[in-house]
Amino acid sequence: MSAVSLPLDEEVVTITSAGVSPLLPTYKRAPMQLVRGEGVELIDSDGKRYLDFASGIAVNALGYGDPGIAQAMSDALSTGLIHTSNLYRTPAGERLAAKLVERSFASQVFFCNSGAEANEGAFKFARRWGRKIGTDAKVEIIALRGSFHGRLFASLAATDRPSYRAPFRPLAGAVSICERDIAELDTALDEERVAALIVEPIQGEGGVRVLDSDFLRRLRTLTAQREIALIFDEIQCGLGRTGYFFAYENLGVVPDMLTLAKPLAGGLPMGAVLVSEEIGATIQPGDHGTTFGGGPLVAAVAAHVVDRLSDTSLLEAVRENGAWLGEQLGAIARRSGKVRAIRGTGYIWGLDVIEPANEIVKRGWDEGLLALTAGEYTLRLLPPLVMDRDELTRGLKILEKIISK
Repeated sequence: MSAVSLPLDEEVVTITSAGVSPLLPTYKRAPMQLVRGEGVELIDSDGKRYLDFASGIAVNALGYGDPGIAQAMSDALSTGLIHTSNLYRTPAGERLAAKLVERSFASQVFFCNSGAEANEGAFKFARRWGRKIGTDAKVEIIALRGSFHGRLFASLAATDRPSYRAPFRPLAGAVSICERDIAELDTALDEERVAALIVEPIQGEGGVRVLDSDFLRRLRTLTAQREIALIFDEIQCGLGRTGYFFAYENLGVVPDMLTLAKPLAGGLPMGAVLVSEEIGATIQPGDHGTTFGGGPLVAAVAAHVVDRLSDTSLLEAVRENGAWLGEQLGAIARRSGKVRAIRGTGYIWGLDVIEPANEIVKRGWDEGLLALTAGEYTLRLLPPLVMDRDELTRGLKILEKIISK
């Protein structure tokens, strides 16, 4: 892919003399400092290149130095409008919302700044709608075992990571987690109490678990019969990563709400909640808000990203290369003897390995490959959607080396 050169300050910021970073340590960061990106590679302060199988945690779908993103930013900045607040209309925000409505089941869109915010917003909209069609008791939110929906209070309550939850209890009430089992869900989905069921079609942080389409269709039937909103969290698996613009498009299931974020604005902070006409009709001014969400700069960039990720040739390439990736990963598993299971589709894959996955990730840094984990023993691969077969092949050679080492 072609790239643009941007002026960059490559000064390496050192930690304090006491060995403490000025950044709050909410992440265990890798030791290198990344200063540039070109195509599907990142470059550190020593000039070392890393092939990117992480995409900034599924954000950088178009790689680095994309000329269209740079042009969209430049055009947006030329208007002088970086921010206006949501007290005023802007062409960029309304144009982007129209694109997403046109591509989906939704009648309206709410923009925010992140995936966790999108899920929190969806929970509020579900409760507003639930009370409208039922009683004040219809407020409960149910998530599934293996879920990850964010780290704010309600989204954390819907996230199946005990170690993430424990230090911050009590979490938001009336949010619970159920097994991925139709019989248990049949009991839990009480139409008098439950406002919404939230589901990731592919549980990314939970080990790249691809939920069975028949299971999802049965959930759709149950929720529709009981007037329970079905929310699809496509924050990680949506916007082209499965080879379809939305993951739900290949499942025979249409949700009532859909949450998006990660690649939506090409690396700028943006999330979205897509809502059906029925749910949208219950939302009133003052029910929710955001100062920055859907501002003119991020919306203009997101409109370019949506157009690029809607391209049929790109989506077809992701589907074809994804099927090939699955075959190659299977071969690596057989040759290495160190992979217990492989799960995924398109450009989202998880490999269950026999040692802590983080050790393999660290070996990747030495060999010039960036990858992720999805649990202690699952390696997660999320290459940019523009990565071609030759670049994937190069990454797979490194991957086999660091798995087999």
